[in-house]
Amino acid sequence: MNYTEEQTKYMVEEYTNKPTRVTVERLAKEMSKTPKSIIGKLSREGVYRRSVYKTKTGESPTTKVELVAELAEALGISPGVLAGLEKAPKNVLKVLKGASTGE
Repeated sequence: MNYTEEQTKYMVEEYTNKPTRVTVERLAKEMSKTPKSIIGKLSREGVYRRSVYKTKTGESPTTKVELVAELAEALGISPGVLAGLEKAPKNVLKVLKGASTGE
């Protein structure tokens, strides 16, 4: 056994109170384990939440291909008709998508 029941309970409680990477790093240092080991144990206990990547503007990332597909859907046309549009700047695609959906 890598972790005692007390250690597991302590880890779960600490991580639940503050679910951050800093908490994982602190627990790893306290228990002389690697952060990967702590994350693995917290995952097995069902409490670990992977951090979600956000863009600089705080949005969920969207690819240009996804934007073109959404634009085509909003316009009611096949995405193939817009072939090559994915090479346009992302902010232009966002403006077109917004204009097509009335946003």
